[in-house]
Amino acid sequence: MTIAQTDTGRTVTTNIPARLDRLPWSRWHWTIVIGLGTVWILDGLEVTVVGNIASRLSEPGSGLSISSGQVTGIAAALYVAGACVGALFWGRLTDKWGRKKLFMITLAVYLAATALTSVAFESWWFFLFRFLTGFGIGGEYAAINSAIDELIPAQYRGRVDLMINGSFWLGAVGGSLLSIVALNTDIFAKDVGWRLTFALGAVLAFVILLVRRHVPESPRWLLIHGRDEEAERIVSSIEERVEAERGGERLPRPEGEITIHQRRSVTFVEIARTVFSDYRRRSVLGFSLFIGQAFLYNAITFGFGAILTTFFDVPTGDTGYYFAVIAIGNFCGPLLLGKLFDTVGRRVMISSTYLLSGLLLFGTAWLFDQGSLSAGTLTACWCAVLFFASAGASSAYLTVSEVFPMETRAMSIAFFYALGTAAGGISGPLLFADLTNTGNVGDTVLAFQIGAGLMCAAGLVAAFLAVRAEGRSLEDIAKPLTATEPASA
Repeated sequence: MTIAQTDTGRTVTTNIPARLDRLPWSRWHWTIVIGLGTVWILDGLEVTVVGNIASRLSEPGSGLSISSGQVTGIAAALYVAGACVGALFWGRLTDKWGRKKLFMITLAVYLAATALTSVAFESWWFFLFRFLTGFGIGGEYAAINSAIDELIPAQYRGRVDLMINGSFWLGAVGGSLLSIVALNTDIFAKDVGWRLTFALGAVLAFVILLVRRHVPESPRWLLIHGRDEEAERIVSSIEERVEAERGGERLPRPEGEITIHQRRSVTFVEIARTVFSDYRRRSVLGFSLFIGQAFLYNAITFGFGAILTTFFDVPTGDTGYYFAVIAIGNFCGPLLLGKLFDTVGRRVMISSTYLLSGLLLFGTAWLFDQGSLSAGTLTACWCAVLFFASAGASSAYLTVSEVFPMETRAMSIAFFYALGTAAGGISGPLLFADLTNTGNVGDTVLAFQIGAGLMCAAGLVAAFLAVRAEGRSLEDIAKPLTATEPASA
């Protein structure tokens, strides 16, 4: 590493990014996956539990005066709204204060809010802390995706990012099965079971908080913010651990250096100019991917239990079994298709997963309209749809976290997540709750068709605009704003 002093700060030439990218997969990388990725399990647990306990909360004796529509509509929308606000609020601080500080703070916010949800005694209290739970989760999206992409080697980044984002559905499986137990009045009283599900989320968050203490700050972030000595110590420590794991075998020489002018912060004007001027095509891509997946998931996921009970007379206590099945299909998508995003490539895989899920959803809507589906066959159709949709949705987070410059990464994730989710995630649950609660088949078919159309549209955008980022370093995909070389368009 070489250092020079300029009028605006130090100029540093370093190979730290190349050293991180050339690392082979190791046990250290698994600690990153476990420490950071497990929060998506909590998110999946939250969303699924609320969807499955909606009918129970509306029953007399639940301890809350609230309707099923308010749970799947207002509470769901407030959770998503909280996530949007939290993403923007915490995203800016993540770029300014660092990845580690923020992924510790945001998890603590989630822990406190979900614990307080478990003791809700009035509907307003339930709504308030659903919003604050989302507020913490939204910050997690920005901080975690930034840290993961900056710590994972380039050749593994796509599959790891997809697998971690897809782990949301492991939480969904757990939430579905947990709701079955929680809703069983032979085990828990009506006003106790649902409270324990939220309390369990707080306990799991506390365990993850302890694990995260061992995850380091991103050396890439430290390097740009004038803390290059600390970045050097962290990378050297990682290299020593990896070499020891390989029996003392020396790592290959890193290839490539980058020269940057260190800065403490980047202004909002610079961020806006970067996103909306320098990278316009990538911005259109990000918006399209997030709006498509946000509407599909936030609308349909929150309302799936209501569809089963309304149209197929599935008992409230049994909806968890069906949701567990589609959750498994969701997790298998990123798990089995993830490697192809690094080998076949981003453009082909992103566009094909979005288009296939949209077309399959159109087919499901047609079968539903014809009365050809039962609770079981509808669930099977959703498994097929979401197998591809889950991989596509996970790739949206991967895309916006790797195609913009380092200094704007967390804020870019937050911005696209918030805007896309506000469009599809807030309006989706509200609209979908109204459509499914009518009990009219045609209204539910319309909701399916809207989600399918947006997924197909996003797939077509990706076919033309997706960036070929597979196997490339983050600095090659988008040069840091502080780099001496100009950023690539």
